[in-house]
Amino acid sequence: MSHSSVTPPRGARQTLTLLAVCLAAIAMPLTFTGTAVALPAIGRALGGGPVAMAWVTNAFMLTFGSALMAAGALADSYGRRRIFLGGALLFALFSLALVFAPTILVFDLLRGGQGLAAAAAYAGGMAALAQSFEGRARLRAFSLVGTSFGIGLSLGPVASGVLMSAFGWRSIFLSVVAVTMVAFLLGRNTLSESRDPDAAGLDCWGVCSFTAMLAFFTCAMLLVPARGWSNSLSLALFFCAALCLLAFVLIERTSLRPMLDLTLFRYPRFVGVQLLAAAPAYGFVVLLILLPLRFVGIEGIGEVSAGLLMIALSAPLLVLPMLAGALTRWLRPAAICGVGLAMSAGGLCWLALTPPGLSSWAMAVPMLLIGAGMALPWGLMDGLAVSVVPKERAGMATGIFSTVRVAGEGVALAVVGAILAMLTAHKIGMAGLAGSALAAGQRLAGGDLAGALLAVPGAERGLLMALYGEAFGQLLFGLALITVVTAGVVFLFLGQDETDGNT
Repeated sequence: MSHSSVTPPRGARQTLTLLAVCLAAIAMPLTFTGTAVALPAIGRALGGGPVAMAWVTNAFMLTFGSALMAAGALADSYGRRRIFLGGALLFALFSLALVFAPTILVFDLLRGGQGLAAAAAYAGGMAALAQSFEGRARLRAFSLVGTSFGIGLSLGPVASGVLMSAFGWRSIFLSVVAVTMVAFLLGRNTLSESRDPDAAGLDCWGVCSFTAMLAFFTCAMLLVPARGWSNSLSLALFFCAALCLLAFVLIERTSLRPMLDLTLFRYPRFVGVQLLAAAPAYGFVVLLILLPLRFVGIEGIGEVSAGLLMIALSAPLLVLPMLAGALTRWLRPAAICGVGLAMSAGGLCWLALTPPGLSSWAMAVPMLLIGAGMALPWGLMDGLAVSVVPKERAGMATGIFSTVRVAGEGVALAVVGAILAMLTAHKIGMAGLAGSALAAGQRLAGGDLAGALLAVPGAERGLLMALYGEAFGQLLFGLALITVVTAGVVFLFLGQDETDGNT
Protein backbone atom coordinates (compact mmCIF):
# COMPACT_ATOMS: atom_id res chain seq x y z
CA MET A 1 0.00 0.00 0.00
CA SER A 2 1.49 3.38 -0.95
CA HIS A 3 0.98 6.78 0.55
CA SER A 4 -0.99 9.43 -1.26
CA SER A 5 1.03 11.80 -3.40
CA VAL A 6 -0.39 14.71 -1.38
CA THR A 7 1.10 14.72 2.13
CA PRO A 8 -0.71 16.86 4.73
CA PRO A 9 1.30 19.17 7.03
CA ARG A 10 2.57 17.49 10.18
CA GLY A 11 -0.07 18.96 12.53
CA ALA A 12 -2.94 18.11 10.18
CA ARG A 13 -1.44 14.69 9.57
CA GLN A 14 -1.36 13.96 13.29
CA THR A 15 -4.97 15.05 13.64
CA LEU A 16 -6.11 12.88 10.74
CA THR A 17 -4.11 9.92 12.08
CA LEU A 18 -5.85 10.30 15.42
CA LEU A 19 -9.23 10.60 13.66
CA ALA A 20 -8.60 7.38 11.72
CA VAL A 21 -7.81 5.42 14.88
CA CYS A 22 -10.75 6.98 16.76
CA LEU A 23 -13.18 6.03 13.97
CA ALA A 24 -11.89 2.45 14.07
CA ALA A 25 -12.25 2.51 17.86
CA ILE A 26 -15.89 3.57 17.49
CA ALA A 27 -16.74 0.90 14.93
CA MET A 28 -15.39 -2.06 16.93
CA PRO A 29 -17.56 -1.78 20.08
CA LEU A 30 -20.48 -0.56 17.93
CA THR A 31 -20.71 -4.03 16.44
CA PHE A 32 -20.54 -5.53 19.96
CA THR A 33 -23.26 -3.64 21.84
CA GLY A 34 -25.30 -2.88 18.72
CA THR A 35 -25.84 -6.57 18.12
CA ALA A 36 -27.64 -6.91 21.47
CA VAL A 37 -30.69 -5.04 20.19
CA ALA A 38 -30.67 -7.21 17.07
CA LEU A 39 -30.24 -10.59 18.78
CA PRO A 40 -33.95 -11.52 18.82
CA ALA A 41 -34.25 -10.63 15.11
CA ILE A 42 -31.03 -12.49 14.25
CA GLY A 43 -32.34 -15.53 16.11
CA ARG A 44 -35.58 -15.46 14.15
CA ALA A 45 -33.73 -15.11 10.85
CA LEU A 46 -30.92 -17.65 11.37
CA GLY A 47 -32.23 -19.94 14.12
CA GLY A 48 -30.07 -21.34 16.91
CA GLY A 49 -30.47 -22.23 20.58
CA PRO A 50 -29.40 -20.20 23.63
CA VAL A 51 -25.73 -21.25 23.45
CA ALA A 52 -25.45 -20.44 19.73
CA MET A 53 -27.04 -17.06 20.31
CA ALA A 54 -24.67 -16.36 23.23
CA TRP A 55 -21.73 -16.92 20.88
CA VAL A 56 -22.97 -14.05 18.69
CA THR A 57 -21.51 -11.65 21.27
CA ASN A 58 -18.97 -13.90 22.97
CA ALA A 59 -17.17 -15.03 19.80
CA PHE A 60 -16.31 -11.43 18.95
CA MET A 61 -15.12 -10.49 22.43
CA LEU A 62 -13.17 -13.74 22.91
CA THR A 63 -11.08 -13.34 19.77
CA PHE A 64 -10.77 -9.56 20.16
CA GLY A 65 -9.54 -9.75 23.75
CA SER A 66 -7.25 -12.74 23.36
CA ALA A 67 -5.51 -11.44 20.23
CA LEU A 68 -4.74 -7.86 21.32
CA MET A 69 -1.29 -8.47 22.81
CA ALA A 70 -0.33 -10.75 19.91
CA ALA A 71 -1.47 -8.09 17.43
CA GLY A 72 0.66 -5.52 19.24
CA ALA A 73 3.71 -7.77 18.89
CA LEU A 74 3.00 -8.25 15.18
CA ALA A 75 2.67 -4.50 14.74
CA ASP A 76 6.10 -3.95 16.33
CA SER A 77 7.66 -6.61 14.10
CA TYR A 78 5.96 -6.08 10.74
CA GLY A 79 4.87 -2.45 10.85
CA ARG A 80 2.20 -0.56 12.80
CA ARG A 81 0.66 1.04 9.72
CA ARG A 82 0.50 -2.30 7.89
CA ILE A 83 -1.21 -4.09 10.78
CA PHE A 84 -3.71 -1.25 11.33
CA LEU A 85 -4.67 -1.06 7.66
CA GLY A 86 -4.82 -4.83 7.24
CA GLY A 87 -6.94 -5.19 10.38
CA ALA A 88 -9.32 -2.38 9.37
CA LEU A 89 -9.81 -3.80 5.89
CA LEU A 90 -10.44 -7.32 7.19
CA PHE A 91 -12.81 -5.96 9.84
CA ALA A 92 -14.84 -4.28 7.11
CA LEU A 93 -14.86 -7.46 4.98
CA PHE A 94 -15.97 -9.68 7.87
CA SER A 95 -18.68 -7.14 8.75
CA LEU A 96 -19.90 -7.24 5.15
CA ALA A 97 -19.88 -11.06 5.14
CA LEU A 98 -22.12 -11.08 8.24
CA VAL A 99 -24.86 -9.47 6.14
CA PHE A 100 -24.98 -12.60 3.96
CA ALA A 101 -24.44 -15.30 6.64
CA PRO A 102 -26.83 -18.20 5.87
CA THR A 103 -26.82 -19.91 9.30
CA ILE A 104 -26.09 -19.05 12.91
CA LEU A 105 -22.96 -21.25 12.84
CA VAL A 106 -21.48 -19.30 9.93
CA PHE A 107 -22.53 -16.07 11.64
CA ASP A 108 -20.71 -17.03 14.88
CA LEU A 109 -17.56 -18.04 12.97
CA LEU A 110 -17.55 -14.73 11.11
CA ARG A 111 -17.95 -12.92 14.41
CA GLY A 112 -14.79 -14.66 15.62
CA GLY A 113 -12.93 -13.52 12.52
CA GLN A 114 -14.28 -10.02 13.03
CA GLY A 115 -12.79 -10.00 16.55
CA LEU A 116 -9.34 -11.02 15.26
CA ALA A 117 -9.42 -8.23 12.68
CA ALA A 118 -10.54 -5.73 15.33
CA ALA A 119 -7.58 -6.70 17.52
CA ALA A 120 -5.16 -6.03 14.66
CA ALA A 121 -6.70 -2.65 13.83
CA TYR A 122 -6.87 -1.51 17.46
CA ALA A 123 -3.38 -2.66 18.45
CA GLY A 124 -1.80 -1.36 15.25
CA GLY A 125 -3.58 1.98 15.58
CA MET A 126 -2.58 2.48 19.23
CA ALA A 127 1.03 1.55 18.46
CA ALA A 128 1.05 4.01 15.55
CA LEU A 129 -0.28 6.79 17.78
CA ALA A 130 2.47 6.11 20.31
CA GLN A 131 4.96 6.91 17.55
CA SER A 132 3.11 10.00 16.27
CA PHE A 133 2.61 11.80 19.60
CA GLU A 134 4.91 12.63 22.51
CA GLY A 135 4.47 13.56 26.16
CA ARG A 136 1.13 15.00 27.24
CA ALA A 137 -0.09 15.00 23.64
CA ARG A 138 0.25 11.22 23.64
CA LEU A 139 -1.79 10.94 26.85
CA ARG A 140 -4.51 13.15 25.34
CA ALA A 141 -4.51 11.08 22.14
CA PHE A 142 -4.86 7.82 24.05
CA SER A 143 -7.62 9.30 26.19
CA LEU A 144 -9.50 10.38 23.03
CA VAL A 145 -9.25 6.86 21.63
CA GLY A 146 -10.56 5.47 24.91
CA THR A 147 -13.43 7.95 24.84
CA SER A 148 -14.15 6.96 21.22
CA PHE A 149 -14.26 3.32 22.27
CA GLY A 150 -16.80 4.29 24.94
CA ILE A 151 -18.86 6.23 22.40
CA GLY A 152 -19.01 3.15 20.20
CA LEU A 153 -20.13 1.02 23.14
CA SER A 154 -22.76 3.55 24.12
CA LEU A 155 -24.18 4.44 20.71
CA GLY A 156 -24.46 0.81 19.62
CA PRO A 157 -27.94 0.10 21.03
CA VAL A 158 -29.31 3.50 19.96
CA ALA A 159 -27.99 3.43 16.42
CA SER A 160 -28.93 -0.22 15.98
CA GLY A 161 -32.50 0.36 17.08
CA VAL A 162 -32.96 3.15 14.53
CA LEU A 163 -31.27 1.21 11.72
CA MET A 164 -33.26 -1.96 12.44
CA SER A 165 -36.54 -0.09 12.40
CA ALA A 166 -35.75 1.49 9.04
CA PHE A 167 -33.70 -1.12 7.17
CA GLY A 168 -33.55 -4.38 9.17
CA TRP A 169 -30.81 -5.92 11.32
CA ARG A 170 -28.34 -6.41 8.46
CA SER A 171 -28.01 -2.65 8.08
CA ILE A 172 -26.18 -2.55 11.42
CA PHE A 173 -23.19 -4.32 9.90
CA LEU A 174 -23.35 -2.25 6.71
CA SER A 175 -22.99 0.91 8.83
CA VAL A 176 -19.94 -0.64 10.50
CA VAL A 177 -18.44 -1.28 7.05
CA ALA A 178 -18.94 2.39 6.13
CA VAL A 179 -17.30 3.77 9.30
CA THR A 180 -14.38 1.32 9.09
CA MET A 181 -13.66 2.10 5.45
CA VAL A 182 -13.46 5.82 6.25
CA ALA A 183 -10.93 4.94 8.98
CA PHE A 184 -9.01 2.77 6.50
CA LEU A 185 -8.83 5.48 3.84
CA LEU A 186 -7.77 8.14 6.35
CA GLY A 187 -5.11 5.87 7.80
CA ARG A 188 -3.82 4.91 4.36
CA ASN A 189 -3.11 8.56 3.54
CA THR A 190 -1.81 9.78 6.91
CA LEU A 191 -0.16 6.94 8.87
CA SER A 192 3.62 6.65 8.73
CA GLU A 193 5.16 3.19 8.82
CA SER A 194 7.28 2.29 11.86
CA ARG A 195 8.70 -0.85 13.44
CA ASP A 196 10.59 -1.84 16.56
CA PRO A 197 14.09 -2.88 15.39
CA ASP A 198 14.52 -4.94 18.56
CA ALA A 199 11.19 -6.77 18.25
CA ALA A 200 11.57 -10.50 18.85
CA GLY A 201 8.50 -11.54 16.87
CA LEU A 202 5.40 -13.29 18.11
CA ASP A 203 5.35 -15.16 21.42
CA CYS A 204 3.47 -18.09 19.86
CA TRP A 205 3.28 -20.28 22.96
CA GLY A 206 2.13 -17.36 25.06
CA VAL A 207 -0.55 -16.43 22.53
CA CYS A 208 -1.81 -20.01 22.24
CA SER A 209 -1.98 -20.64 25.98
CA PHE A 210 -3.69 -17.29 26.68
CA THR A 211 -6.26 -17.73 23.89
CA ALA A 212 -6.95 -21.34 24.89
CA MET A 213 -7.46 -20.29 28.50
CA LEU A 214 -10.10 -17.71 27.54
CA ALA A 215 -11.77 -20.10 25.08
CA PHE A 216 -12.03 -23.00 27.56
CA PHE A 217 -13.34 -20.71 30.31
CA THR A 218 -15.93 -19.06 28.05
CA CYS A 219 -17.17 -22.41 26.73
CA ALA A 220 -17.49 -23.72 30.27
CA MET A 221 -19.51 -20.69 31.43
CA LEU A 222 -21.86 -20.96 28.46
CA LEU A 223 -22.53 -24.63 29.26
CA VAL A 224 -23.08 -24.15 33.00
CA PRO A 225 -26.69 -22.85 32.80
CA ALA A 226 -27.85 -25.96 30.92
CA ARG A 227 -25.57 -28.61 32.49
CA GLY A 228 -24.75 -27.25 35.95
CA TRP A 229 -21.45 -26.72 37.76
CA SER A 230 -20.92 -30.40 38.51
CA ASN A 231 -21.30 -31.60 34.91
CA SER A 232 -18.24 -33.54 33.77
CA LEU A 233 -17.80 -31.56 30.54
CA SER A 234 -18.08 -28.23 32.36
CA LEU A 235 -15.55 -29.33 34.97
CA ALA A 236 -13.19 -30.60 32.28
CA LEU A 237 -13.33 -27.25 30.48
CA PHE A 238 -12.68 -25.33 33.71
CA PHE A 239 -9.74 -27.65 34.45
CA CYS A 240 -8.31 -27.08 30.96
CA ALA A 241 -8.68 -23.31 31.43
CA ALA A 242 -6.75 -23.49 34.71
CA LEU A 243 -3.98 -25.56 33.10
CA CYS A 244 -3.68 -23.08 30.24
CA LEU A 245 -3.49 -20.18 32.70
CA LEU A 246 -0.71 -21.93 34.61
CA ALA A 247 1.11 -22.67 31.36
CA PHE A 248 0.77 -19.04 30.28
CA VAL A 249 2.29 -17.76 33.54
CA LEU A 250 5.20 -20.21 33.32
CA ILE A 251 5.84 -19.32 29.66
CA GLU A 252 5.85 -15.59 30.33
CA ARG A 253 8.12 -15.93 33.36
CA THR A 254 10.76 -17.85 31.41
CA SER A 255 10.57 -15.98 28.09
CA LEU A 256 13.36 -13.53 27.19
CA ARG A 257 10.83 -11.26 25.41
CA PRO A 258 7.49 -12.08 27.06
CA MET A 259 4.18 -10.95 25.64
CA LEU A 260 3.20 -10.05 29.22
CA ASP A 261 5.91 -8.84 31.60
CA LEU A 262 4.60 -10.12 34.93
CA THR A 263 7.00 -7.88 36.86
CA LEU A 264 4.74 -4.92 36.01
CA PHE A 265 2.33 -6.23 38.64
CA ARG A 266 4.86 -5.19 41.27
CA TYR A 267 3.64 -1.63 40.83
CA PRO A 268 0.51 -1.06 42.96
CA ARG A 269 -0.65 1.79 40.73
CA PHE A 270 -0.37 -0.49 37.69
CA VAL A 271 -2.54 -3.10 39.44
CA GLY A 272 -5.03 -0.35 40.28
CA VAL A 273 -5.28 0.63 36.62
CA GLN A 274 -5.95 -2.99 35.60
CA LEU A 275 -8.78 -3.20 38.14
CA LEU A 276 -10.07 0.09 36.78
CA ALA A 277 -9.98 -1.36 33.26
CA ALA A 278 -12.03 -4.36 34.39
CA ALA A 279 -14.62 -2.40 36.38
CA PRO A 280 -16.73 -1.19 33.40
CA ALA A 281 -16.99 -4.79 32.17
CA TYR A 282 -19.24 -5.97 35.00
CA GLY A 283 -20.66 -2.62 36.13
CA PHE A 284 -21.56 -1.11 32.77
CA VAL A 285 -20.76 -3.06 29.57
CA VAL A 286 -22.79 -6.15 30.52
CA LEU A 287 -25.80 -3.85 30.94
CA LEU A 288 -25.35 -2.66 27.36
CA ILE A 289 -26.11 -6.27 26.38
CA LEU A 290 -28.52 -7.44 29.08
CA LEU A 291 -30.79 -4.38 29.20
CA PRO A 292 -31.69 -4.38 25.47
CA LEU A 293 -32.44 -8.10 25.76
CA ARG A 294 -34.69 -7.33 28.73
CA PHE A 295 -36.42 -4.38 27.08
CA VAL A 296 -37.01 -6.00 23.67
CA GLY A 297 -37.30 -9.71 24.47
CA ILE A 298 -38.92 -9.71 27.92
CA GLU A 299 -40.84 -6.46 28.28
CA GLY A 300 -41.82 -6.25 24.59
CA ILE A 301 -40.52 -2.72 23.99
CA GLY A 302 -39.81 -1.92 20.35
CA GLU A 303 -36.21 -1.76 19.10
CA VAL A 304 -36.29 2.01 18.58
CA SER A 305 -37.82 2.68 22.01
CA ALA A 306 -35.31 0.34 23.65
CA GLY A 307 -32.45 2.10 21.88
CA LEU A 308 -33.73 5.50 23.00
CA LEU A 309 -34.06 4.27 26.59
CA MET A 310 -30.44 3.09 26.48
CA ILE A 311 -29.41 6.72 25.93
CA ALA A 312 -29.87 7.21 29.68
CA LEU A 313 -27.05 4.72 30.29
CA SER A 314 -24.78 5.84 27.48
CA ALA A 315 -25.21 9.62 27.20
CA PRO A 316 -22.88 10.47 30.12
CA LEU A 317 -19.99 8.86 28.23
CA LEU A 318 -20.29 11.59 25.60
CA VAL A 319 -19.66 14.42 28.07
CA LEU A 320 -18.33 13.40 31.48
CA PRO A 321 -14.97 11.86 30.42
CA MET A 322 -13.86 15.34 29.29
CA LEU A 323 -15.12 16.82 32.57
CA ALA A 324 -13.14 14.21 34.48
CA GLY A 325 -10.00 15.27 32.63
CA ALA A 326 -10.63 18.89 33.64
CA LEU A 327 -11.26 17.90 37.27
CA THR A 328 -7.73 16.47 37.54
CA ARG A 329 -6.52 20.06 37.94
CA TRP A 330 -8.03 20.07 41.42
CA LEU A 331 -8.66 16.42 42.33
CA ARG A 332 -6.43 13.37 42.17
CA PRO A 333 -7.41 10.70 39.62
CA ALA A 334 -7.79 8.19 42.46
CA ALA A 335 -10.55 10.29 44.04
CA ILE A 336 -12.38 10.86 40.73
CA CYS A 337 -12.27 7.15 39.85
CA GLY A 338 -13.30 6.02 43.33
CA VAL A 339 -16.26 8.39 43.50
CA GLY A 340 -17.35 7.44 39.99
CA LEU A 341 -17.37 3.72 40.73
CA ALA A 342 -19.25 4.33 44.00
CA MET A 343 -21.89 6.29 42.07
CA SER A 344 -22.26 3.39 39.63
CA ALA A 345 -22.69 0.96 42.51
CA GLY A 346 -25.50 3.15 43.88
CA GLY A 347 -27.18 3.18 40.48
CA LEU A 348 -26.92 -0.62 40.23
CA CYS A 349 -28.67 -1.00 43.61
CA TRP A 350 -31.38 1.42 42.53
CA LEU A 351 -31.91 -0.41 39.24
CA ALA A 352 -32.03 -3.73 41.12
CA LEU A 353 -35.16 -2.49 42.92
CA THR A 354 -36.90 -1.69 39.60
CA PRO A 355 -39.01 -4.66 38.39
CA PRO A 356 -39.92 -5.23 34.73
CA GLY A 357 -42.93 -3.38 33.40
CA LEU A 358 -42.45 0.00 35.09
CA SER A 359 -42.31 3.29 33.19
CA SER A 360 -39.27 4.29 31.19
CA TRP A 361 -38.51 7.07 33.66
CA ALA A 362 -38.30 4.57 36.51
CA MET A 363 -35.57 2.75 34.58
CA ALA A 364 -33.87 5.79 33.06
CA VAL A 365 -32.90 7.59 36.28
CA PRO A 366 -30.83 4.76 37.84
CA MET A 367 -29.38 3.99 34.41
CA LEU A 368 -28.28 7.63 34.14
CA LEU A 369 -26.56 7.37 37.54
CA ILE A 370 -24.73 4.19 36.49
CA GLY A 371 -23.58 5.80 33.25
CA ALA A 372 -22.48 9.03 34.95
CA GLY A 373 -20.49 7.15 37.57
CA MET A 374 -18.70 4.97 35.02
CA ALA A 375 -18.02 7.92 32.68
CA LEU A 376 -15.85 9.71 35.27
CA PRO A 377 -13.02 7.13 35.33
CA TRP A 378 -13.51 6.24 31.65
CA GLY A 379 -11.83 9.38 30.36
CA LEU A 380 -8.82 8.89 32.63
CA MET A 381 -8.13 5.17 32.20
CA ASP A 382 -6.17 5.17 28.95
CA GLY A 383 -3.93 8.02 30.06
CA LEU A 384 -3.33 6.37 33.44
CA ALA A 385 -2.36 3.12 31.71
CA VAL A 386 0.80 4.71 30.30
CA SER A 387 1.59 6.94 33.28
CA VAL A 388 1.75 4.45 36.16
CA VAL A 389 4.81 2.51 34.94
CA PRO A 390 8.31 3.55 33.81
CA LYS A 391 8.34 5.27 30.41
CA GLU A 392 10.23 2.44 28.70
CA ARG A 393 7.44 0.02 29.62
CA ALA A 394 4.55 2.23 28.49
CA GLY A 395 3.94 0.25 25.28
CA MET A 396 3.50 -3.08 27.01
CA ALA A 397 1.43 -1.44 29.77
CA THR A 398 -0.99 -0.11 27.14
CA GLY A 399 -1.29 -3.54 25.54
CA ILE A 400 -2.00 -5.20 28.88
CA PHE A 401 -4.56 -2.53 29.76
CA SER A 402 -6.40 -2.94 26.45
CA THR A 403 -6.37 -6.73 26.83
CA VAL A 404 -7.73 -6.58 30.38
CA ARG A 405 -10.48 -4.21 29.29
CA VAL A 406 -11.61 -6.11 26.20
CA ALA A 407 -11.03 -9.67 27.45
CA GLY A 408 -12.62 -8.67 30.75
CA GLU A 409 -15.75 -7.59 28.89
CA GLY A 410 -15.98 -10.95 27.13
CA VAL A 411 -15.41 -12.95 30.32
CA ALA A 412 -17.81 -10.75 32.31
CA LEU A 413 -20.54 -11.22 29.71
CA ALA A 414 -20.16 -15.00 29.78
CA VAL A 415 -20.10 -15.14 33.60
CA VAL A 416 -22.92 -12.66 34.20
CA GLY A 417 -25.11 -14.24 31.53
CA ALA A 418 -24.63 -17.67 33.08
CA ILE A 419 -25.39 -16.38 36.57
CA LEU A 420 -28.57 -14.65 35.38
CA ALA A 421 -29.74 -17.83 33.66
CA MET A 422 -29.06 -19.92 36.76
CA LEU A 423 -30.71 -17.43 39.14
CA THR A 424 -33.78 -17.29 36.91
CA ALA A 425 -33.92 -21.09 36.64
CA HIS A 426 -33.70 -21.34 40.43
CA LYS A 427 -36.61 -18.92 40.83
CA ILE A 428 -38.69 -20.91 38.33
CA GLY A 429 -37.85 -24.17 40.10
CA MET A 430 -38.81 -22.72 43.50
CA ALA A 431 -42.14 -21.59 42.03
CA GLY A 432 -42.93 -25.24 41.25
CA LEU A 433 -43.68 -24.71 37.57
CA ALA A 434 -43.93 -27.79 35.37
CA GLY A 435 -41.39 -28.22 32.60
CA SER A 436 -37.68 -27.46 32.28
CA ALA A 437 -36.62 -24.66 34.63
CA LEU A 438 -33.07 -24.72 33.23
CA ALA A 439 -34.26 -24.28 29.65
CA ALA A 440 -36.65 -21.51 30.67
CA GLY A 441 -33.91 -19.73 32.61
CA GLN A 442 -31.59 -19.82 29.61
CA ARG A 443 -34.30 -18.50 27.30
CA LEU A 444 -35.20 -15.64 29.63
CA ALA A 445 -31.56 -14.66 30.15
CA GLY A 446 -31.26 -14.48 26.36
CA GLY A 447 -34.33 -12.28 26.01
CA ASP A 448 -36.60 -15.04 24.64
CA LEU A 449 -39.82 -14.91 26.67
CA ALA A 450 -41.76 -16.88 24.04
CA GLY A 451 -39.20 -19.73 24.21
CA ALA A 452 -39.37 -19.71 28.01
CA LEU A 453 -43.17 -20.08 27.91
CA LEU A 454 -42.73 -23.17 25.71
CA ALA A 455 -40.20 -24.63 28.17
CA VAL A 456 -42.65 -24.34 31.09
CA PRO A 457 -46.11 -25.06 29.59
CA GLY A 458 -48.99 -23.47 31.42
CA ALA A 459 -46.92 -20.75 33.09
CA GLU A 460 -48.33 -17.24 33.03
CA ARG A 461 -46.43 -14.58 31.15
CA GLY A 462 -46.61 -12.14 34.05
CA LEU A 463 -45.27 -14.72 36.52
CA LEU A 464 -42.24 -15.51 34.37
CA MET A 465 -41.52 -11.78 33.98
CA ALA A 466 -41.72 -11.32 37.73
CA LEU A 467 -39.40 -14.26 38.45
CA TYR A 468 -36.95 -12.96 35.86
CA GLY A 469 -37.12 -9.49 37.46
CA GLU A 470 -36.27 -10.93 40.88
CA ALA A 471 -33.27 -12.79 39.46
CA PHE A 472 -32.15 -9.68 37.55
CA GLY A 473 -32.32 -7.66 40.76
CA GLN A 474 -30.22 -10.16 42.71
CA LEU A 475 -27.64 -10.11 39.93
CA LEU A 476 -27.43 -6.30 40.03
CA PHE A 477 -26.96 -6.29 43.81
CA GLY A 478 -24.03 -8.67 43.36
CA LEU A 479 -22.52 -6.45 40.64
CA ALA A 480 -22.95 -3.42 42.90
CA LEU A 481 -21.03 -5.15 45.69
CA ILE A 482 -18.16 -6.01 43.36
CA THR A 483 -18.10 -2.42 42.07
CA VAL A 484 -17.92 -0.98 45.61
CA VAL A 485 -15.00 -3.24 46.50
CA THR A 486 -13.25 -2.29 43.26
CA ALA A 487 -13.78 1.41 44.04
CA GLY A 488 -12.05 1.01 47.40
CA VAL A 489 -9.08 -0.90 46.02
CA VAL A 490 -8.64 1.47 43.07
CA PHE A 491 -8.74 4.48 45.41
CA LEU A 492 -6.06 2.97 47.66
CA PHE A 493 -3.75 1.76 44.88
CA LEU A 494 -3.99 4.78 42.58
CA GLY A 495 -3.75 7.11 45.57
CA GLN A 496 -0.15 6.10 46.22
CA ASP A 497 2.58 8.54 45.29
CA GLU A 498 3.60 8.35 41.65
CA THR A 499 7.17 7.70 42.66
CA ASP A 500 6.04 4.56 44.48
CA GLY A 501 4.52 3.23 41.28
CA ASN A 502 7.31 4.15 38.91
CA THR A 503 10.42 2.97 40.67
